[in-house]
Amino acid sequence: MKTTGNTILITGGSAGIGFEIAKAFSESGNHVIITGRDGQRLANAASQLKNATPIVSDVSDKNAVDALVKQIQADFPELNVVVNNAGRAYYYKLDGEQDAATLAEEEMLTNYLSVIRLNQALLPVLKNAPEAAIVNVSSIAVIASNYLLSTYAASKAALHSYSQSLRITLEESPVKVFELMPPLVNTEFSQEIGGANGIPPKEVADALIHAFETDTFEVRVGRTESLFQLYLSSPTEALRAMNPDAKF
Repeated sequence: MKTTGNTILITGGSAGIGFEIAKAFSESGNHVIITGRDGQRLANAASQLKNATPIVSDVSDKNAVDALVKQIQADFPELNVVVNNAGRAYYYKLDGEQDAATLAEEEMLTNYLSVIRLNQALLPVLKNAPEAAIVNVSSIAVIASNYLLSTYAASKAALHSYSQSLRITLEESPVKVFELMPPLVNTEFSQEIGGANGIPPKEVADALIHAFETDTFEVRVGRTESLFQLYLSSPTEALRAMNPDAKF
């Protein structure tokens, strides 16, 4: 997959992993379109990027997605890359006081169902390009769940399965399907779960650039690769590694 001359839509592009991906691609001769719910934050992010267009949009709102797709079709018909980065996560115990079903519903909508909706709506645009890509940002948790992020992990596991199916579906088309699997990353999004101990988001962005260069479709960043290798030898040990305080 080429790394320059692309027009790239990045959801959740105003901060964290999304912003670093936007920065890496914008500095490599690409036009980036970043979306987010907070207009001021989005404009501030765009001001720090080269060749960037901010569009206020909420991936979990069907009407907002419909409006975004119409704008892309009208103003950016050359779009050839979609990075589904926007996400939601809740940190809690399944037997606690929180309404697990409601929290899981929000995570599943943002992390999984909204990705399906946006991808399907933009596939006609992407298929018109000589070379195109969809990037779904999942997580290390698709390999082994953490019990305090149980419903988040479940939503990302669904995204992982969908990404594999989409890749097979599109193998005869110009659209390549990448899945980016970060470990813990030091972002504002992850601070509640110890994000300060995570890798810098730039490392994730650099891994995606390298994956484009090498057509590596499952991108296991940092610790994710070692956990994957552990899982191949012992799924139980991989689960234990993700839940070091658990007794099993």
